[in-house]
Parts: sequence; C-alpha cells; structure tokens
Amino acid sequence: MKRAPLIVVSTMTEQKGAEFRDRSTSLSFWYTRAIARAGGLPLLAPNFPEQKNLARDMVARADGVMLTGGDDLQPDLYDPTLPRRIRAKAGGVDPERDLFEFQLIEQALQQRKPMLAICRGPQVLNVALGGGLVTDIPTELPRAMNHARKGEAHKRVHSVQLAKGSLMRKIFRHDTLRINSAHHQAVGELAPMLRATAQTKDGIIEAIELSEAEAKDAPFLLGVQFHPERLIDSHPEFLRVFKSFVKAC
Repeated sequence: MKRAPLIVVSTMTEQKGAEFRDRSTSLSFWYTRAIARAGGLPLLAPNFPEQKNLARDMVARADGVMLTGGDDLQPDLYDPTLPRRIRAKAGGVDPERDLFEFQLIEQALQQRKPMLAICRGPQVLNVALGGGLVTDIPTELPRAMNHARKGEAHKRVHSVQLAKGSLMRKIFRHDTLRINSAHHQAVGELAPMLRATAQTKDGIIEAIELSEAEAKDAPFLLGVQFHPERLIDSHPEFLRVFKSFVKAC
C-alpha cells in the first residue's frame, strides 16, 4: 500500500492551554484537515528551539514542511532600528516559535524537502532568507486596502494578479484569483532567492516562490499570505494548493 507523505506542521504555543491551563502546543484544525484531505499525514512540531537536533530530525523523517499562521515575528529579526511606534504594532511575539521555524526552514532547504507556508509562514520564510517585513500595513502603507478581515476568513474578499510561469498560475490555471484576507503584516523587501508571484492592486505581496534561477531542480516552495485551508469546502479549487504540495512531497 502506498505510504501517505509525512508533513511536519509548525504550531503556536499557548500560555494557558485547555487541559491544565499551562503552556500548550496549539493549531487550528483547518491546516491539518487540509493536509489530510490532500492525502498527507500531518505531524505537529512543538516549538523547542533549544533542542538543537529536533528540527533536523523531524525534517529528516518527514517528506515536507508546512509553516502555518499565527501572531507576529519579533522585529529584531528583520529590523533592529524599527521606530518604536511601529515596533509596538507587533503583537503576540513568541521568540521560541520564531527561532524554531527558522530551524525548520534551514533544515528543509538543506535536506531539499518541499515547503508550503501560509499566512505568517511566508513572512517568516522571507525574513529567514534575508528579506524584510511590513510590520503593520495600516501604519506603514495607509493607502492600502483593509487586509485584516479576519471575521470573513471563509470568504473571498479581494483579487490578486498571478505571475506568468509561477506555481500559482500552474495550480489555479488563471491569471487572477479571488482570495480571503486576515493579516496586518506582509512580506516586505524580498529575500534574494525569492520572487513575488501574487500581488494585490495596492502592491501587497500575497504569494512568494523561489526565483526562476533558484527554482531550477529545486523542491516545491510556495508561500501564500491568504488562507486556502479555509476555502477548500466552499471553493474546492483551493485544495489544489495542498494536493500540489503533497504530490511534491
């Protein structure tokens, strides 16, 4: 019988979990549900960056890595000189999660494992590879549309343009796409090895992939700022993101 690909899935750490009201590993079930629906086997990764070999060994035993959504990155990772008024907009910072996800990214690239990043995921990926971050869209880009529409996370609320020759075009088979939107941060200056493959009319990056030069003979790598896992029931074409990823794994 064919073995389902094993996917390491990043998580968040809650300070007061459900069982004993202590620190707990947590993740919305929509992520793992989408992986399972696409034929993958999700493996949740707790945030223990001090255990140096944990990320290495998890990635070695798995067939791919998925980075999930959540709270903001610590600003020192991408701009130690960030003005105080902008730095204050970064909420729910968890340094342990940041560092452990950096380790997962490093290992996925070193071990040449496919990687899918969602929401916070492409932000972490871009910063880990040397890129920047928009800490707060309304503060730094006041002319941008409202991207923080968390209450409508299961609805498509705006459109993006998909780049020619991109994974996004291949997956969705269109040059534009309507997506949901639930973020106040965004990918900023791109890391040297990445390119933007989906953008809104206000210039916010909604998907990143390896540059054309880097993508040659490289594993699957895709980061999407939106939440395809929350659209797979009402708009089944979004399951293609996970099927493409699991197939690559």
